[in-house]
Amino acid sequence: MSGFSLSAVGEGTVELPVIDKRSRPAEEAPGAEETDGLDAAPVLPRQRTSSEEITPAAATSANGQPGGAEHAVPVVIPPRPAPTAVLPYVGSTTSKRTRPLRAWMITAPVDAAAMLAPLLITTQYWKGTGFLAGLTVVIFAAGGLYNARRHVSILDELPSLCGRLLASAAIVAIISALRHESVEYVAGFMRAVAVAGGLVIVGRILTRSFTTLARKQRWVEHNAIIIGAGPVAVELARLLRRYPRYGLRFTGLVDTEPSADASALPLLCTLDELDTMIPTVEADVLLLADTTSPEPRLMEVLRRPACAGCDLWVVPRLWGSHAQGRISDHIGAIPVVQARHMMLSGPRRVAKRASDIVFAGLALAVLSPVFLLCAIATFFDGGRGIFFRQERIGQGGKPFQVIKFRTMRPLDEHESQTNWSIAGDRRIGPIGRFMRRTSLDELPQLWNILRGDMTVVGPRPERPYFVEKFSAEHPDYAMRHRVPVGLTGLAQVSGLRGDTPISDRARFDNYYIENWSLWLDMKVLLRTIAEVFRGGGR
Repeated sequence: MSGFSLSAVGEGTVELPVIDKRSRPAEEAPGAEETDGLDAAPVLPRQRTSSEEITPAAATSANGQPGGAEHAVPVVIPPRPAPTAVLPYVGSTTSKRTRPLRAWMITAPVDAAAMLAPLLITTQYWKGTGFLAGLTVVIFAAGGLYNARRHVSILDELPSLCGRLLASAAIVAIISALRHESVEYVAGFMRAVAVAGGLVIVGRILTRSFTTLARKQRWVEHNAIIIGAGPVAVELARLLRRYPRYGLRFTGLVDTEPSADASALPLLCTLDELDTMIPTVEADVLLLADTTSPEPRLMEVLRRPACAGCDLWVVPRLWGSHAQGRISDHIGAIPVVQARHMMLSGPRRVAKRASDIVFAGLALAVLSPVFLLCAIATFFDGGRGIFFRQERIGQGGKPFQVIKFRTMRPLDEHESQTNWSIAGDRRIGPIGRFMRRTSLDELPQLWNILRGDMTVVGPRPERPYFVEKFSAEHPDYAMRHRVPVGLTGLAQVSGLRGDTPISDRARFDNYYIENWSLWLDMKVLLRTIAEVFRGGGR
């Protein structure tokens, strides 16, 4: 060991030489940086072991001349204090006005305008250009290119953006080649498509740059509650406080119960109080981190209306397991995934309602001969009163009158409301049995769909008596009424008809709600048609 080595004085302390600064002018410490005040704490030398050495230039004697260890004076350095707590802060005035804005409200119009820009040069290809613009927006939406992102980077989106641009251009090129024999016409149109594709990329660069600027200036930020109080949650709070580029304003932590650790951050509220705290702090984003709550309890809270109306972002427990097949996202290198909305709202609700109206209108027109035959058969089987009306519970627990073809006559209203199954009832005639087996008795509910009481695909409506009974027995059953009830549903085409477990039906219905897409509706419809022809009804 040389004369300039450091020796340990005690636990958490080191022996350092005293430097007389009067012997030389003061200099700024190398590597010093301006701090942002978030992690304010003394910058102290790290503790050294007895095996480490310092250079002779670092050791000076009391008179300013280089010297050995015999001139060193012991200095006791206290342990580094705990970091400053990250507390919620006041949001900007501008962000309160821009809070309703969403990512697609900026990018989708710019994309459409870029695809239509070639019309400013020539209107010769106006039909193909209009079709291309609509198709591109649909393909982008299906690929998640209009979803919100925490880390905004055009380079992250560029591979998916170019791939989907090429896919839409290929579709339009094939259609154009089939409709026009002129090679010159097709070549001119494809040049216009190439220009439009380049403008889309330029538009994306501009919108992403503007989004980043607006976030950094706090013109746009959304209030976020972090669920969890562990190390990941605390680090997320620090990152949101330090870096406004992620577009979130930290409003507090929520967990099952306050931590026993005295250094832990205080909780905004407990998990059970989350739905009442959301409107208080005007939160519209929930960040699920390392919470101590069991998953069933957590899901019950997140399915409440106030929570289901917020955007939900999740820190995956297995980091890196989420990025397959999608654009990865992160907050300060902590990976996050946006979970699906637990309610049908916004553009998704509009798309579903529009598809319901189109389907129900076409079905009523096409199936009108079948309606007439069913009405005649019902009249000959049971006489007057071919329609059967019954009270059912719809979205939000609102009652409505469902319409069906009559297949039997109940003794009274009480039997109609409380008799669970009539599958083996002898009062059902052969015509009624055939209509129930093929589900033809459900066709008048197309009118309920046009009125807005029902949807084409969704949880099947049930009578008030059984809704109250099943909601008390199965906690997840009432969650089915977050969306309109349906003519057919995922549970029904999965074999859950008649006397099947209610818990299984509720699970399938909630899965459908939380994973809804137009393609899932189409899949359920195709399976329903197959069940009708197979006679797999009640």
